Amino acid sequence: MAENKFPTEVIDLPSEGKLYPKDSPLSSGKIEIKYMTAKEEDILTSQNLIKKGVVIEKLLDSLIISEGVKSRDLILGDKNAVMVAARILAYGPEYEAEIKDPETGETEKYTFNLTSCPFKKLPDGITENKFDIELPVSKTKISFKLLTGVEEEKINKEVQARKKMNSIVSAELTTRLKHLIVSVGGDTEYSTINTFVDNMLSRDSLFLRNKIAELTPDIELVQTIEMGGKEVEVDIPMTVNFFWPES
Repeated sequence: MAENKFPTEVIDLPSEGKLYPKDSPLSSGKIEIKYMTAKEEDILTSQNLIKKGVVIEKLLDSLIISEGVKSRDLILGDKNAVMVAARILAYGPEYEAEIKDPETGETEKYTFNLTSCPFKKLPDGITENKFDIELPVSKTKISFKLLTGVEEEKINKEVQARKKMNSIVSAELTTRLKHLIVSVGGDTEYSTINTFVDNMLSRDSLFLRNKIAELTPDIELVQTIEMGGKEVEVDIPMTVNFFWPES
């Protein structure tokens, strides 16, 4: 671990490090982050970073101490866990947010305890970032991986490039699938994957996307609370108050 004059904490990752290369520091299943300071609060208020949509990435990059690791190296679920841990270290586990009753539509304020958010971990037996499934309609056997922030950036650049060419269709879904799928029937050639995705049946595509959501390790930002005299399950809303509890 890198030396730092600020207090730090080593936190666990939902993936347990199983989805990263063996030579990556992240393969340990842990990451070291420092406590937030006024410097990071400056990042959070940077209008330039907010407009570019990179404020959270810049914040996490400033907090991550593990040598050679950036937020873009993390898969989404691990990144979410780091974000929640950073917030807990900065302002404590209590997070007040306004929530809506799913039945009546009425809103009220509720204080969540972020330390009670459990990890959703990988199924037993998964030891690498490669998942094998058979699609239900075409019966094609494919392998896919979960994406890191680096790969998400590539996808966004490709989608934006299409928009600049005045393409009517952004092809965001198929672009993402082409990055996710690593083999079709054992064939790893990009041309094979590209052709397969372009002609993929909708039901197979939906099945794959649901399977990805099912398998992705993450921190579960859902809690059961009491509203109107009954227990309801609600998503913890990510509002401005998440990193600015007094605003």
